[in-house]
Amino acid sequence: MRILVCGGAGYIGSNMTAMLAAEGHEPIVLDNLSKGHRAAVEPAELVRGDLADYQLLVNTLRRYQIEVVMHFAAFIEVGESIQAPLKYYRNNVSNTQTLLSAMQEMDVEKFIFSSSAAVYGTPQQLPIKEDSPKQPINPYGETKLAVEMMCHYQCQAGKLRYAALRYFNASGAGNNCTLGEDHRPESHLIPRIIQTAMGKYPHIKIYGTDYPTPDGTCIRDYIYVEDLCRAHLLALDKLNQSTELIYNLGNGTGYSVKEVIDTVKKISGRDFKVLESERRPGDPPVLASDATKAKRELGWIPKIPQLEQIVETAWKWHNEHPYGYHD
Repeated sequence: MRILVCGGAGYIGSNMTAMLAAEGHEPIVLDNLSKGHRAAVEPAELVRGDLADYQLLVNTLRRYQIEVVMHFAAFIEVGESIQAPLKYYRNNVSNTQTLLSAMQEMDVEKFIFSSSAAVYGTPQQLPIKEDSPKQPINPYGETKLAVEMMCHYQCQAGKLRYAALRYFNASGAGNNCTLGEDHRPESHLIPRIIQTAMGKYPHIKIYGTDYPTPDGTCIRDYIYVEDLCRAHLLALDKLNQSTELIYNLGNGTGYSVKEVIDTVKKISGRDFKVLESERRPGDPPVLASDATKAKRELGWIPKIPQLEQIVETAWKWHNEHPYGYHD
């Protein structure tokens, strides 16, 4: 199929683009390269542009005869969303509305949306199921939920078939460890700890050690990036028989910040300085998924569920790309 991958030069988008090509699909990447990297999607076709550009979207959908749109082009930093909420509503909500409008004009019905566990906020029960209350506690989570609702009502109107995939923490390097995380600046925990182990930072900070968890630090559910991408392919197949799909994508097993630090120390064989700091606003104590629905309905099975294996792939990529991508 001819698939438009919005944000396809970013971390998850580039892994998705590689997997689509490997599976015989024809991915077309649309990215403004504000966060992504051209080197991450070579040799895929790249349309450099912004989701705010309605005419560009219409022209791209028409030119490439796009059949499916996958949307990875969101801002993702919780802390930044609290400091700059309008930036997040503009990019994550308004630009997605523009994209859906262009799809409607060009009669492109199938849409796979990268949602987030952030739509749940601080969960009332664990593990989190798809029907758990949606009560975001930061603008980032609110924007993801707003897009889900937009998709829902567009679907109800008979103009969209969509899957909303609620990610937990995407991690590791895919495509034989050739596609990893290169955010600038880096804020994700695993790559940040790895870069500290490599000597790029003098220390790693733990934000909050007084959470109601066994070791006092936040617990998160880490999912290998290729396992995440594989779920998109399964959801795409499922959309042939369905109009509205919502799935959690996670391992169901949470690891604390301290456990992640210890794992990186073990894999790297290096010690480094760890500092304890105050909590950050908008961080729930525990996020762990129940992905039973995706496993039951899609036949999805994570192939690399263990944190050690995930960290090993990331460690390999960062050591082979000590300065990130070359662009």
